[in-house]
Amino acid sequence: MSRTSDRPPSVDVLARSIADSGLPHPLLVEIARAAIADGDVEGVHTRAVEFRRTLLTPVVNATGVLLHTNLGRAPLEHQQVARPQTVEFDLATGGRGSRQRAVGQLFATLTGAESAMIVNNNAAAVLLVVAALAAGRDVAVSRGESVEIGGAFRVPEVVEQSGARLVDVGTTNRTRLDDYRRAIVRPGNDIALVMKIHPSNYRVEGFVEDTPVSDLATLDVPVVADIGSGLLDASVPWLPGAPPAWLAGESAAVQSLADGADLITFSGDKLLGGPQAGVIAGRADLVDRCAQHPLARALRCGGLVLSSLQQIALTYLDKRPATDIAFWRMVDQPVATLRSRAEAIVVAAGHGQVVDTVAVPGAGSAPGVEMPSIGIVVPGDQLESLRAHDPPVIARTRDGRTVLDLRSVDPSDDKTVVAALTALT
Repeated sequence: MSRTSDRPPSVDVLARSIADSGLPHPLLVEIARAAIADGDVEGVHTRAVEFRRTLLTPVVNATGVLLHTNLGRAPLEHQQVARPQTVEFDLATGGRGSRQRAVGQLFATLTGAESAMIVNNNAAAVLLVVAALAAGRDVAVSRGESVEIGGAFRVPEVVEQSGARLVDVGTTNRTRLDDYRRAIVRPGNDIALVMKIHPSNYRVEGFVEDTPVSDLATLDVPVVADIGSGLLDASVPWLPGAPPAWLAGESAAVQSLADGADLITFSGDKLLGGPQAGVIAGRADLVDRCAQHPLARALRCGGLVLSSLQQIALTYLDKRPATDIAFWRMVDQPVATLRSRAEAIVVAAGHGQVVDTVAVPGAGSAPGVEMPSIGIVVPGDQLESLRAHDPPVIARTRDGRTVLDLRSVDPSDDKTVVAALTALT
C-alpha cells in the first residue's frame, strides 16, 4: 500500500460521509476531526449516532413512573403559531402590560386566590416568596419539613440564599401548633413567615404529628404553604366518580387557600400536567410584593411557558383534563383497558407475558403511594436494546426480567412498543 493510501481522509470528506445522520455539517466536522485525531476513522458513523443520542430525544416511557423527572416530568404537547404575542402588551391601552396578568388571573380563578403569578419552577417560587416577604427576618419551618428534594434543593439553604433565617420548630416526627406559637414569641426571634413544606419524595410514618394549615392560619404571622405537587383541587372534579384513592392526603391548592394559607406555591409540571413552572397564589398584597421584588425578573418565564400554562389553565376551567392533559389521561386509564392493550401488544409482538404491576405518580408527588397497573414482562435485561430502538423505549428490570408498564405509555405508542419487542426476538 502506498504512503498516499495510508493517509486519513480529509476532515471534510469524512464529515460528508456521515451526512445521512441528519446532524448539521459543523457538528459532523467536529465528529470527523475527533475520529481522525483518535485514529478511529472506521468508527465515525458510530460516533455520529452516539452524538445524536446525547441530544434531547422523544421517548416512550414504559417505566410506570408517570411523572419521571429524568424524562421531563409531565408529558406535554403544545403548539403555537410563529407570531408575536401579548406577553407584556395591553391591547386595551396599546401600552406596556403586565407579564403576569394573563396567566396569573386564570390561576387565581382556579385556586380561589385573590391573585397569582408565575415563575420558572417551584424552587424559584419558594425562593422569591421568602426573599420578598422575610429577607433579614426569620422563617419558621417544622424540623420534619426541612427537607432536601431532587437536584439538591434543600429548604435551609434556599431560606439562607433568600436572605432570611430559618427557625426550626418542633421535632422531626411531631410538630404541634404550640411549637410555632413559642417560636413566634421567643425572645430574639423575628418571625416573618410560617412555612409548611410539601415533603416531596420524603415521608415520616409511625409516631408522627404535624400541624394542618387550618391551625397555622390562627397564628399572627402569614402562612405560606408549599404544596409542591400542583394538585389544584382535592375533589378532582375533572374525573368521574370519587377522587382516586392514591391522592388521599395530598395537599391541594383550593383547599389550602380555603383553610387559611396566605400564599401557596406549587409546580406546573407535576400533578398539574403542564410545563416546568412555579405558581405563587394567594393574598393580592403578598403576591404584589413578590412581583415587585428584583428577583422576580430573574425568575420569570418566557412567552412559550406562559402560553402553554394558559392553555393548561383554560383546559381545567373547561373541565377537560381527563381528555386533554396527558398526565390525567394516564391516571384515568382503567386497569381493564390497560390489560386489553397489553394482550394485544403481546399477540402482535409474538412474545412477552401480561402481568399485574403498580405505577407511581413520580417527581415527588404523593410520596409512597401506588396505583394498580398492567405491564408486559420479557426475560432478561433488555433495557439497552429497548433504549437503542427508534424511538427509544424506557423500561425497568425486576428479578432478572424486563417490565414495560403500560400506564405511563400513551396508547398511540403501543405500535412502537410492539416494534421494540419484536426487535428483541
